[in-house]
Amino acid sequence: MNDNFKKVNLYILSLGLLFVFFIIITIKSPEKPFNVKDFENWKDILILNIIPIICFNMLLYSFFAYKKFEFDLKGTTDIPFEITKIESINYEHLTFLATYIIPLISFDFESTRQMIVLGLLLVVMGIIYIKTDLFYANPSLALLGFFIYKSNGSFKNGIREDIVIISREKIILGQKVSYIKLDDRIYYVKGVN
Repeated sequence: MNDNFKKVNLYILSLGLLFVFFIIITIKSPEKPFNVKDFENWKDILILNIIPIICFNMLLYSFFAYKKFEFDLKGTTDIPFEITKIESINYEHLTFLATYIIPLISFDFESTRQMIVLGLLLVVMGIIYIKTDLFYANPSLALLGFFIYKSNGSFKNGIREDIVIISREKIILGQKVSYIKLDDRIYYVKGVN
């Protein structure tokens, strides 16, 4: 269950940029003069901006998910493994962005029906990405300076081939890395000094 929670967090983090776009597209200012002390004015703004408020909360959750992964990596106790083969696959970030995120901003945010479809689509995309292990193709991580590699690693119990590693730093052949196992073949890694 904990692995699925990590995958869901990575998926939500991958939508961080989408949440920013949704806020920019949907935020509305009050139509009448705004009085800070008037409760009705605040209520009107909240009703006008339900989607931006939800997206802002999801953006905050994305930040939490990012901090949780940083914290988890610091506390890893698994024995480090050595990189025996490595290839950059950073283009996966762009594929996710161009194929899934950009088309979603074309939805009509005034239509309740389209908002329901958008919500369901995001849930279905998340399920597919988690089930197919593509949750690592994360444009938010790219913006935060992370790298994606396809690699082979020499673990204490043997060689594992064609694993995907996500790292904040560039990884080189022969380097030892500590890790969090996100899935059977996907690892969040940090170089060992």
